[in-house]
Amino acid sequence: MREKNYSIAILLCTYNSEKFLAEQLDSISKQSYSNWNVWISDDGSQDNTIEVIESYKGAWGEDKLFVQLGPQQGFSLNFLSLVNNHLIQNDYYAYSDHDDVWQPNKLEQALKWLDTIPKDIPALYCGRTCLIDDNLKEIGSSPLFSRAPSFANAIVQNIGGGNTMIFNDVARNLLQKIDTSNGIISHDWLTYQVVTACGGKVFYDYSPTINYRQHTYNILGSNNHWRARIMRIKMLLQGTFRGWNASNLIAIQTLGSNIDEKSYTIIDHVHLLRSNSIRIRIKELMKLKIYRQTLMGNLGLVVAIIMRRF
Repeated sequence: MREKNYSIAILLCTYNSEKFLAEQLDSISKQSYSNWNVWISDDGSQDNTIEVIESYKGAWGEDKLFVQLGPQQGFSLNFLSLVNNHLIQNDYYAYSDHDDVWQPNKLEQALKWLDTIPKDIPALYCGRTCLIDDNLKEIGSSPLFSRAPSFANAIVQNIGGGNTMIFNDVARNLLQKIDTSNGIISHDWLTYQVVTACGGKVFYDYSPTINYRQHTYNILGSNNHWRARIMRIKMLLQGTFRGWNASNLIAIQTLGSNIDEKSYTIIDHVHLLRSNSIRIRIKELMKLKIYRQTLMGNLGLVVAIIMRRF
């Protein structure tokens, strides 16, 4: 990385986060790259989260940690409230969950790639995670996705967890144009879709730089356990992702001329994948060349389209 002192805003959302928040903040303070500040949006915590935040604010200083009251409309809109906070002006922006532990090179590793992308092109860094339990014991890794990131993939799948994502100011400006009035289910999936739809660059890092804590209630998030994978395929076949994606597509279309021609063609034709005619559905699937990252995922996608669950 060239010697440049880029500033990074770490966008962290909390809700009843007192149990693990200190470990995450400690890991941020140990980053090898030090030009960062943390912006926390608390969604109405009823435990001692605010007290934890205030103690770190006192230790770090007023210029390192900032707090706002979240919209209390779910975690995705909470993250996007930080994206839309015009008081936050940095070169790059990193989503952060409240209960992970960052490895010391997380920010530095991302900047090595981000610094190679021209500043007028949307850029998104994401990657794999190291899975840990409540006691920080390593229990595995998230799946390795090897197919190239693209909007043809983003339309049906998110490859990067929000807790791994760091993006540039151009990508942030695009996200700020999004109309969220119809609701957003997944801010990280939306981020992947927006960057790829607008001709941006995405780098998926095979080397994890984050320890992703697994709980019984977030087993779906890891996408590594066999139950999580089966659950995702089940949700695809039940049409759950259809509703989520429909919400994202409505939002993305507000970007208008920012969307590149290839991506707009996919958006314009995706409704044909829900046609009454199975012949038209299969024809459009072949023409659009949309894909998921794994064989099982692609088989599930084909079945979902045949069954009109997409």
